[in-house]
Amino acid sequence: MSTAATTSSSYNGSRMSKSAIKPPHTAQLVDPDQALGAGDSRVVYDLLALDFAETAYEKLVEEVQWIRMMHRGGEVPRLVAQQGEVLDQDGSYPIYRHPADESPPLLPFSPTVQLIREDVQKALNHPVNHVLIQHYRTGADYISDHSDKTIDVIRNSSIVNVSLGAQRVMTLRQKKDRIPKDQERVDRPESTPTTPSADSSPPHVQPPPRFTQRIPLPHNSLFVLGLETNKKWLHGISTDKRPLTTKSPSEQINEGARISLTFRWIGTFINPVHNTIWGIGARGKTCEDARKILDDTTEEGTKEAEKLIWAFGEENQDPEFEWEKWYGEGFDVLHFKSVN
Repeated sequence: MSTAATTSSSYNGSRMSKSAIKPPHTAQLVDPDQALGAGDSRVVYDLLALDFAETAYEKLVEEVQWIRMMHRGGEVPRLVAQQGEVLDQDGSYPIYRHPADESPPLLPFSPTVQLIREDVQKALNHPVNHVLIQHYRTGADYISDHSDKTIDVIRNSSIVNVSLGAQRVMTLRQKKDRIPKDQERVDRPESTPTTPSADSSPPHVQPPPRFTQRIPLPHNSLFVLGLETNKKWLHGISTDKRPLTTKSPSEQINEGARISLTFRWIGTFINPVHNTIWGIGARGKTCEDARKILDDTTEEGTKEAEKLIWAFGEENQDPEFEWEKWYGEGFDVLHFKSVN
């Protein structure tokens, strides 16, 4: 989601081969009963009780500590914040890593977000302990097509996005096949990454069609993004610069502004007291095996940060992304700075 969570990998643009034949796109506006993505995604309507849903947007505008975040040297085209479950015993908290120059500070769940979280957990039947909150102030705010980065996400869980305010359209777009099925991929040594091409197919091979689904996300809806859909499809919110008066009533709510809350079940944690990291996405998989967070200004930390960003790029491009291969060993670097 993250949407989530912010923008596409820094390798996204460099991977496009100018000589390759682009596959045709087939776009469609989906209906509520249609299978979404890889079949493990869906939209839930009227998530919150109606009286709560009527006031939730305004409460979040005032309650959340919004940050202007930077990525690749420019301002992200929306306001952001993140909250999570902070453990009472030692102050440890979940960490969600994704391509960004910087990240907002993680704060404990605020009252309104906590109430929304409880309804999300009921809908999912599994916990969520982290939320990335984004404020799309007008139709001009957007998030580029991307796959959510799953290094820190509990396997077999779902990523969900709650929409409050004006309706926007989420686009699901199938990823491009990297190579024909009958060709074996040759892996590069991980120690010497070079910028790959997203198109490994010979120029004369016509790639299969790439289907696109356009999914309206109205006020008080919950989009459930399955991990198989996240693996094989990109998702994003495109700009919508139509005059507000030409839009439908559901798109005109709050003068076109929307807040999205992307909840995840995170399995990687940071202990701020000891400056350690542990969990599914770290080298030490348990609290007892926690290790010091690597400083990305050191030679070791720089190499690990580059390797992590490289893995993010692979997940953004490869519809057959292998989690164990790219993330299984774990990373002890954050690769971004926190904005206060």
